[in-house]
Amino acid sequence: MAELSTIARPYAEALFSAAKASGSLDAWVGVTNELASLIRHPQVAELVADPKLGDGQVFHLLTSLMKSPLPAEGKGDGANFLRMLIENDRLAALPEVARQYRALKNESEGVADCLIESAFPMAQAQVDDLLAALVKKFGLKLKPEVRVDAGLIGGVRITVGDHVLDTSVKTRLAQMQAALTAA
Repeated sequence: MAELSTIARPYAEALFSAAKASGSLDAWVGVTNELASLIRHPQVAELVADPKLGDGQVFHLLTSLMKSPLPAEGKGDGANFLRMLIENDRLAALPEVARQYRALKNESEGVADCLIESAFPMAQAQVDDLLAALVKKFGLKLKPEVRVDAGLIGGVRITVGDHVLDTSVKTRLAQMQAALTAA
């Protein structure tokens, strides 16, 4: 089977084009993220994979579980998009479609998602200082998401697109262990 990223690409690009033309780029970020979350849920994934359910039943199930409505006609028509994914048996690709769609939207706006993982909670001033340095390094406006990961022991790990800057104690210890065992 083809990689999910390959399967998801044409769906994400088509959705991006339609959403851009209708001016509903932001609405679709929320909708694709919500659908992706639903599909990742084990019970929902098991239900939609049930061969006894028809396409209409799967559509009704997913739309009834959604908190926000699908964009209507003239806004990228969410019902048609979801039906197309169901009919083509591509629901498993929804998380990747959501990721690629968000990347296309960010690229068109000159923005990038930035995940900052820290071993300890960071003050807003620390986040702002870090973002200022990252904006200079990457030349993009960044949308930060800050998470605490005690497993890092100390330091931070920053992910911007495909770039990872890891200054965590956990990584440094692993590098020292590798250097000591290789010698």
